[in-house]
Formats: sequence, C-alpha cells, structure tokens
Amino acid sequence: MIDGLGGVDHVVVLVRDLDRARDTWAALGFTLSPRGVHSAHRGTGNHTIMLGPDYLELVGILSPTEHNAPSRALLERREGIERAGLRARDVEVAAADLRRRGIAITGPQDFSRPVDLPGDGTGEARFRTIQWPFDCAPAGMRIFAVQHLTPELVWLPALQQHANTARRLLCLEVLAHDPAKAAAELSELIGMPDVVEQDGGYRIQPAPDRAAIVYLDRASARQRYPEAWLEPFTEEGGLAVTFEVGDLDAAAQETGGMVLDPAGRVGVPPNRTSGVILNFVI
Repeated sequence: MIDGLGGVDHVVVLVRDLDRARDTWAALGFTLSPRGVHSAHRGTGNHTIMLGPDYLELVGILSPTEHNAPSRALLERREGIERAGLRARDVEVAAADLRRRGIAITGPQDFSRPVDLPGDGTGEARFRTIQWPFDCAPAGMRIFAVQHLTPELVWLPALQQHANTARRLLCLEVLAHDPAKAAAELSELIGMPDVVEQDGGYRIQPAPDRAAIVYLDRASARQRYPEAWLEPFTEEGGLAVTFEVGDLDAAAQETGGMVLDPAGRVGVPPNRTSGVILNFVI
C-alpha cells in the first residue's frame, strides 16, 4: 500500500436532488446526517450515512464550479456511485509516495463543512484530500483519499444507529468491460498488488478490516442480479454496495428488498436507490 494510506473510508454516490435522495435513503431504514455544505470552491452539499468504520456519502451539486465539472458531466448521464475514498493517515506522506511512483497527484487540499451537533451545538468538520488524475479511474470510477482532521465531528453516535441494522461496508462492486485490467490498474494506483479472482470478479482488499473493491463484467453481474436491475448500467462504473447488518430480517423489512440467493442476501434495485444496487448480508 502507498505510505500513509489505509482501506476504503467511504463511497460517494452522486445525486441530482439532495432532498429527494435524503428521503429515499431514509425510507430504506438509514439514519442520515443533516445536509452539509462543502467549501465554496467545491460547490457541493452532502448527507452522510455513518457506519462503524466507514460511511456512504450522498453528494449533490449546489453551485457549478470548476472543481465539480466532472461530477456535473456524470450527472448529465446518470446518478450513482462516482468515487471511492480511501482513508489517509497522512496525506502529505501519501502524496509524496505517489509522486515518487510517477503519479501526478493533486493536493493535498483542505476543505470543511459545518456540522450540527447534539444539543443544538455546531462544529466544523475539517478534511485534507488528495486526488488521483481524472484519467486514472479504472472502469470509470474515480478514486481519492481523505484524512479526517476532526473525526469526532463526523462519526457521531446518533448517526450510526440504523433501523435496517447496517453496520459497515463490506464490498463495492464496479462494472467493467475488462475486470482483470481494471483491477490491475487500481492495484498499480494504490500500491496493492494482490488481486484475487473470485466468483467471476476481480477483488482488491486495500485493508483487511475494510471493504473490498470488486470488478465485474456484465456476464458475472448477471449471475448476481436480475437482468432488469442491470439495464440502467449502460457504461462502466460503480454498480453496487454491500452492507453488513446485525439483523437480516430487519434489513429486509425496512428496505422492502428481495432475497437474492440461498444465503439470504437481501437486495434493493437501483431504481429505488439513486442508481445504486444495494445488498445486505450478515
């Protein structure tokens, strides 16, 4: 692994309407943070779904800026998974190591957003990020890394309790024309050489206690999901997120999902989830 980097920190889901997305995901049994507004140069806002070690972030465009131009271009085609964020223990160290390896990293960049705290208090969550070049996006999914300077303002206990009993992210699936090639590209970009072929997918585990990133071709995806669920995915890019839950029956009840395999995996189609297939497993 690149010096200073850890595993998957969070997954970014790009949405066209933040209020509608908030209501959509709340109806699936998730607790969402109040709307956050990022620094002006980003021009974006968010709602987060905080889990144990990681989270999922819904991001919408509030005002067009140079920084969010790639996101706006994607939203013209679809909603859904845009980026995977890796946890940075030290972005300065990580950026230096990446540059030594010949990767033209952008950053570190600082940004912040206000946070509503329990008891009507407020705080400012602060972050430092580094961004891989836009053309370094295996199978169309961008990657970046984030160092949390104020994690206590992000992982608020009240936000980590979900009616569907979601605990953490287990897997992020990406649809790829050539999954072996995409996995090899990601491996090179993050310094993680171990790519495991499993059930028709190519799996990278950036850290043993964090979510895996799995690249699938359409044939392999058809073995996992109904064909109708795959119809919206006409190009490469983020496909699905798998959550570990404490109670699979509660997850099924809260989400209204369907059982997808004999192991009891519960799935929710992308037309109910801002363009993302959701899985829930024990």
